[in-house]
This record gives sequence, C-alpha cells and structure tokens, in this order.
Amino acid sequence: MSTMAELILLNGPPGIGKSTLAKMYADQHFGVLNLDVDQVRCLIGGWEEDFQAAGNLVRPIALTMAATHLAAGHTVIMPQYLDSGDEVSLFRTAAENSGAGFREVVLMDSREASVERFFSRRDSHDPWHARVTAIVEQGGGPRLLESMYEDLTQGLRARTSATTIFSRRGEIEETYQSLMEALALADR
Repeated sequence: MSTMAELILLNGPPGIGKSTLAKMYADQHFGVLNLDVDQVRCLIGGWEEDFQAAGNLVRPIALTMAATHLAAGHTVIMPQYLDSGDEVSLFRTAAENSGAGFREVVLMDSREASVERFFSRRDSHDPWHARVTAIVEQGGGPRLLESMYEDLTQGLRARTSATTIFSRRGEIEETYQSLMEALALADR
C-alpha cells in the first residue's frame, strides 16, 4: 500500500456495500478517516424533511473534513455514490490541493442485482436508510435506482482512471479482498 495520504472514493450504486467495506478498511488501517457523507448528513438539523438541501449543506463540510485529514498526512476513505464527473472532481481537487493522492474504486453488480440489494436492506434499523428508502420509493422506486445505475455507468465511461470491482451480494470478505488487491495494484 502507498505511504502517501490519499482520498479513496468508494463509489457504486445505492445498497452495493460501500459503507460496509469502508468501515472494514478503516477498522484495519489506523488513522484512516471513514468519511461516510451520508452519516454526516444526519448531523444536519432537518435532514429528514429536506434530504437534498441537507446534502447541499454537507458537501462543503465533507470537502473540508477530507482536506484537513489529508493535509495532516492521513488517508480518507469515502463511501459515496457520485455519478457526476464534476462532483468527483471536487473531491479529487481537494485531495490534490492537500498534497494527497486520489483513487476512485467502484463497486458494481448487475443492474437487476443492484436494485434487489438496495431493497433487501429494508430490515435495517438505521434511520438514514429508512428515510432514503422512502425517498427512492417517492422518486420511482426500482426505476429510479435503475436510472442511477445507468448514470453511474455512463459517468464511468468518461472517468477511465476509476477501478471497477465486482461486488456480489453476501460475499463481503471476497469483495473486500478485491478492494485490497485493486488498491495494491494501483500502487505498482
């Protein structure tokens, strides 16, 4: 693994396992900040009433948190669905301005499996997930998730530096191993 601080954007469709893998990575690498932007969003008053507005408020906070941690010489892993190259560039620039590296690793499954995985998390006791599920349902349910999947896929065509790894439901350890291999391969 690289000794230079870096921002690792762990991207992928909703429900694909980004937060789980980011937590595993941070738990096994001292000093790594697991910058789960969705958890930070929950710290904004009224986030449940206006999810999008809270997201707009949290983005500069997340950028500042990442830049501060990176400038101190520590790695940040950020599990976050970002389909826009402009949004990805904001975090890449924050890393570069902090003297750190940037990597985007994308977790993917088939479109159908990705949608199924999102809805299989209904048993979650996390208030964030319950609110997001309601937003997805109001926005078109599976059609919205399919559209998000397609938007991410299209965005990746322009971001050729992103590394894509396959994430199969229930294979957390195997996917984590693939993540570690992808990160090690990029260090060569």
